[in-house]
Amino acid sequence: MERSAGSSRHRRRRVRPLLGGTVAVVAAGALGVTGLVTTAQAADVNVAKNAGFESGLANWTCSGGSGTTVSSPVHGGTSALKATPAGQDNAKCTQTVAVKPNSTYQLSSWVQGGYAYIGASGTGTTDVSTWSPGSSSWTQLKTSFTTGPSTTSVTVYTHGWYGQAAYYADDVQVSGPDGGGGTDPEPTVPGAPAGLTVGTTTSSSVSLSWNAVSGATGYTVYRGGTKATTSTGTSATVTGLAADTAYQFSVSATNAAGESVKSATVTGRTAKANEPGGPTTSVPKHAVTGYWQNFNNGATVQKLSDVPANYDIIAVSFADATSTPGAVTFNLDSAGLNGYTVAQFKADIKAKQAAGKNVIISVGGEKGSVAVNSDASATAFADSVYALIQEYGFNGVDIDLENGLNSTYMTKALRSLSSKAGSGLVITMAPQTIDMQSTSGEYFKTALNIKDILTVVNMQYYNSGSMLGCDGKVYSQGSVDFLTALACIQLEGGLAPSQVGLGVPASTRGAGSGYVAPSIVNAALDCLAKGTSCGSFKPSRTYPDLRGAMTWSTNWDATAGNAWSNAVGPHVHGLP
Repeated sequence: MERSAGSSRHRRRRVRPLLGGTVAVVAAGALGVTGLVTTAQAADVNVAKNAGFESGLANWTCSGGSGTTVSSPVHGGTSALKATPAGQDNAKCTQTVAVKPNSTYQLSSWVQGGYAYIGASGTGTTDVSTWSPGSSSWTQLKTSFTTGPSTTSVTVYTHGWYGQAAYYADDVQVSGPDGGGGTDPEPTVPGAPAGLTVGTTTSSSVSLSWNAVSGATGYTVYRGGTKATTSTGTSATVTGLAADTAYQFSVSATNAAGESVKSATVTGRTAKANEPGGPTTSVPKHAVTGYWQNFNNGATVQKLSDVPANYDIIAVSFADATSTPGAVTFNLDSAGLNGYTVAQFKADIKAKQAAGKNVIISVGGEKGSVAVNSDASATAFADSVYALIQEYGFNGVDIDLENGLNSTYMTKALRSLSSKAGSGLVITMAPQTIDMQSTSGEYFKTALNIKDILTVVNMQYYNSGSMLGCDGKVYSQGSVDFLTALACIQLEGGLAPSQVGLGVPASTRGAGSGYVAPSIVNAALDCLAKGTSCGSFKPSRTYPDLRGAMTWSTNWDATAGNAWSNAVGPHVHGLP
């Protein structure tokens, strides 16, 4: 931080009743039955292809680019259609299906959201449609049509209405005789999930996440071979566990065809029970972190009590190095902060904590010179930070060492600190972009080494120029793609989504380069958490447990009228 600058689902086959019956003709005085005669018509099929939108928009055409597929909400499977009317476009999505002449077809679809219509045209008889005025939950629309004597194809469609909200559609059915085009294949048993990782732990729970499996409609989580919970998404939290205990977890994928084999097993250890005198944490699922300046560099001078309520974690910047390698202390700059006293500072920390906030001490910064590169310095670091926690009541520590970090000894230091402070300890990190380009980097290795006690990594997406994204392409700072494609490296490199945050300047004066408007930050958050508002880069999956965002600094935010926290704070807290 700168001190100076600022696959398709199972479909029921509807079988028509037998047209013939059992006929018995018994001749007068005869003892035998002369014959049994039966006839049957072939089972109806769903002649619509990609009817559950599991293959994106394959086989569908949406007017004006109005349609896309989303992972939530869905009626079944893992995808649904979202289509958004705009201007004179009613967001019509169509598919031409093969039908038999002189045949009756049942048309249906599940819909949600704004006005939604389904219908069929080119039937050769009477075209049909039906509609819903909008619904906050899934509603099934149904109608039917009969084809003409020479009709071999019909166009089925969905659309919304002008000026109305987006609508969602899923599980379209065009059920009737096969017109020669066949139907989507029945689902097969999905493959085993990959990428199972342990996320945030408490003294009684372990959070897990894994990669999505094509064709899966749900997942089963096992603890030690016993079913623990189920999920329709790619994450779950197993609760009711004992403190400070290691558990084995695996996960399987399911659909109408059955259940996959279990994934590779991972081990998750619950946290220790809170120890008396140690800090407690109340970090929400989605959190905003802000750095508070213990110095005056032209930004608005603040007391801790001045920091807006939108901030959940306040990182006091910065601890100071001592003559003992690895050891730190803290010196409140009362003179630079208009006479702010240590007593007031400590009282403000308690007040923030009473309001559910976390106040932590940040180590490092642009000019920080703390070095933890030996067993002795690791011990000194842990002991000195713990002493500050005891003296001031800090909830934890932030690692913002911009002049190098040794993963071996910083890991030792933070684990030692955790053992002293207890499981309520908040640990955050603020590496530069270059530090998180590869899991072989010292910062990244440290984060992975302490994953079981790490709260969040708020990488600094600024002062860095262009960097590689997780797709191997180069992205320039200051764009939504820069934020999402670089966050993807951490999300797919082993960190849990709850351990990833987006660190950005609060204003153009907060950094030398890389400032982005709050609207860009919010778009990146939506892209990662919900799969919406993305730029040219779109992650292969969503991360609804994404922790949130960070800014340098609360002081520069105040200088700009708190525009950043007023825009980003509510958006972070409103994530799913």
